[in-house]
Amino acid sequence: MKLPPIPLGPHRIDPPLLLAPMAGVTDRPFRSLCRRLGAGLAVSEMITSQTHLWHSRKTRSRMDHRGEPGPIAVQIAGTEPAQMAEAAREAVARGAEIVDINMGCPAKKVCNRAAGSALMRDETLVGRILEAVVAAVEVPVTLKMRTGWDATQRNAPRIAAIAEQAGIRMLTVHGRTRADGYRGEAEYDTLAEVVAATRLPVIANGDIDGADKALAVLRHTGAAGVMVGRAAQGQPWIFRELAAALRGLPLPPPLSASERRALVLGHIGDLHAFHGPVQGVRIARKHIGWYLSRLGVGTGHWRRALMRIDSPRDQLAELDHALQALLSTEEQVA
Repeated sequence: MKLPPIPLGPHRIDPPLLLAPMAGVTDRPFRSLCRRLGAGLAVSEMITSQTHLWHSRKTRSRMDHRGEPGPIAVQIAGTEPAQMAEAAREAVARGAEIVDINMGCPAKKVCNRAAGSALMRDETLVGRILEAVVAAVEVPVTLKMRTGWDATQRNAPRIAAIAEQAGIRMLTVHGRTRADGYRGEAEYDTLAEVVAATRLPVIANGDIDGADKALAVLRHTGAAGVMVGRAAQGQPWIFRELAAALRGLPLPPPLSASERRALVLGHIGDLHAFHGPVQGVRIARKHIGWYLSRLGVGTGHWRRALMRIDSPRDQLAELDHALQALLSTEEQVA
């Protein structure tokens, strides 16, 4: 299967393979790494539409796109049309080339404020927000949502029609309801209904963890592309395989142990440089945990040691020792 690029205003998403926005995960170092490995677009971590809160360290970090390959896509979340419009204008003023609207986050702290996927319960408000944001900026506006609030309210096809009428340029649909959270398996029948309900390009999201699954989902739904989230944690090189599959090319050979080691160490070093020595080490711990989990061979000792280290230099050195030992063991097992 060979998918064409997705035109999005002056941009072309090629391949139509997206890294999902994940709060606390898809910072600039991780987005840049996934783009380098084959992702056609990497959407920023979600930021609040309350621009008076953008002065916090966390939000400033989320809006730092220096040196990042474009197009720059910034995701905003909120409930007030005028506030969302102002946030979109401010994001564009700070370099956003695509504005993505979040109606997919299932987190309680977001949904309790009626934002994220909670918005899908109010289709009138959805239309007002989408129209306000589209009217506020000249860059393409996209929408990420779920299939609905719960199994009795899978209204994503209706939201898709509202989005198309409002001027949204692309939709991403996660194949779960808000009530599902991340439990169970994603379902793709509703995604197929969304594709049938709109002329907009639809991106399929949810449980896509390899080339075979991506191609099966694309055949089932007729979607224009795929988005990958949790499957990229600890294995960003998944985008090499997926990019080849979506371009109709043979899958590349797996990375060697030394290639993976270099990518992991480079990523952790970039986290230290981007976030600073204290936050960088802390944020790196979760990524190290995911990398170790993907190896799955005798990682307990190394995990305990690496989670106690507070020095960037020591963290990198100990991680290097761990990778040399674990990757060697992995190759022996294989």
